[in-house]
Amino acid sequence: MITYAAGDTLVHRLDPRSKLFVQAAVAVAAFAHTTPRGLVALTAFVLCVCWLAATPLLASLRSYRAFLPFLVAAPLVEGATLGAPWFVPADAVTPALASYRVLLLLLVSTAYIRTTRVRESRAAIQWLLPGRAGVVLGAGVGFVLRFLPLLRDDLASIRSAMDARLGSERSLRERIRLIGVTGLRRVFARADRFALALQARCFAWNPTLPPLTATWRDAPAVLVGVALVVWAVL
Repeated sequence: MITYAAGDTLVHRLDPRSKLFVQAAVAVAAFAHTTPRGLVALTAFVLCVCWLAATPLLASLRSYRAFLPFLVAAPLVEGATLGAPWFVPADAVTPALASYRVLLLLLVSTAYIRTTRVRESRAAIQWLLPGRAGVVLGAGVGFVLRFLPLLRDDLASIRSAMDARLGSERSLRERIRLIGVTGLRRVFARADRFALALQARCFAWNPTLPPLTATWRDAPAVLVGVALVVWAVL
């Protein structure tokens, strides 16, 4: 699971608002330039971002292995036909490019999550959306980023327990049922404990968040984001 990794890279030292802006600019550019030539240029940029953020590509892709089959299946399903020639490559080009755009956005998001603390992300969101709406959205993002790794660990422990009890000998349907039921039970149990913990800590609408301060390092990041938006518009 992708989580924050402490470090001292250039991307770690950037203001979270600048990183959010660049991330949004990459999304705009990805959906504006859908040709292979445009995606090649965007790929080079994404690889540069991952390198600057010390984000391992293979480990990041493994974290999304549950979603990758859907990205691969989309062009295959679109290009398949019920009769000869059974597969039309031209029909699969557009969904393949769309799947590749999603993959690039996932890598950029991974670089952001690995270099930004949860509290900093919440502070940036509440700065962008003042008022109750920003507080709710910021708290929701913080809760999700903290809660998902725990759920993944629960599922991993459930699968390990099943393997230790020869669960692999059961049918696929039975294994899915056991993992699903046990996983949901743990989700609800953690949600109850999470709600109790919030009450015990007097969860409020005005939490003390870390101060956000832009430095000279953010100027190039903002300029890159503006360049991406201009490239998308033109």
